[in-house]
Amino acid sequence: MGAVTYYVSMAFDHDEAGDLIALEPMESRTPAAAIVRARSLATSKAGAIAFSRMGDPDLGDFADAVVLFKEGEVLEDALVG
Repeated sequence: MGAVTYYVSMAFDHDEAGDLIALEPMESRTPAAAIVRARSLATSKAGAIAFSRMGDPDLGDFADAVVLFKEGEVLEDALVG
C-alpha cells in the first residue's frame, strides 16, 4: 500500500470520577476538516485535538503524530500507539 497520512480529531472529557479520558477518534479526509471537527468538539467537551499521522499500515510503521490544533484539556499520551 505504501505510506498514507491520516487526519484525526479526538475529544476528551471527564469520567464519573473526574479523570480525563480520550473519546473515540474520528478520521477526516483533510487536515482542514480535522481541525474544524476538533474546534467544534472543543466547544462541548473538556478539550479536543486534531493531528496527522503518516505511515505504512501494511507494515504497521507510523511516524509520531503532528498536532494540527489543540484546545482545552487533552492527553497527548493518547496520540502514541
